[in-house]
Amino acid sequence: MENLFPALFLDRDGVVNREVGYLYKPQQVEFTAGIFDLCRVAQKLGYKLIVITNQAGIAREFYTEADLHSLMQWMTAEFEREQIHLDGYYYCPHHPEHGIGRYRQDCPDRKPQPGMLFRAARDHDIDLSQSLLVGDRCTDIEAGAAAGVGRLVLLEGTESGKCSSDLSYGRVRALAEVGDLLRKAEFYAGKP
Repeated sequence: MENLFPALFLDRDGVVNREVGYLYKPQQVEFTAGIFDLCRVAQKLGYKLIVITNQAGIAREFYTEADLHSLMQWMTAEFEREQIHLDGYYYCPHHPEHGIGRYRQDCPDRKPQPGMLFRAARDHDIDLSQSLLVGDRCTDIEAGAAAGVGRLVLLEGTESGKCSSDLSYGRVRALAEVGDLLRKAEFYAGKP
């Protein structure tokens, strides 16, 4: 059996950076407080760092896939400056209602569907059951649950209500709380 790794899955807009709506330029980026510290903790503990993001702005033709890749290269370099290695990023450029042309489709990668998580797990030898996902929307939590991600955390501030009562997830007000969770032995023992 091959060696599998845990991953820290991060939604981009609202978790990695402040939500600004259809972000695609470096000058629009304001990193979320605590994101670098959280990633350092996870990296030190052996977690792969993976960004997963719906990008309806591409579907709506507000910006292009090339724009997204350019921004993600810039963001990756910013993380590297902080001695953090992002192992990958996955995005869905589709929208089932507002997409234009080939981007108008119901895609298995678009959260709340788990496609991006499954692709990342295959590409990076990730054990989803030992991984952690941090999102700011219920669709992030739903995608993680559908993929079998072991721990799901909702960062408060974007989602106004509670997610489905069928979902098992924690809520935090700040990313520092997620870092504390990772440091606790209970996390590895499978306790809430």
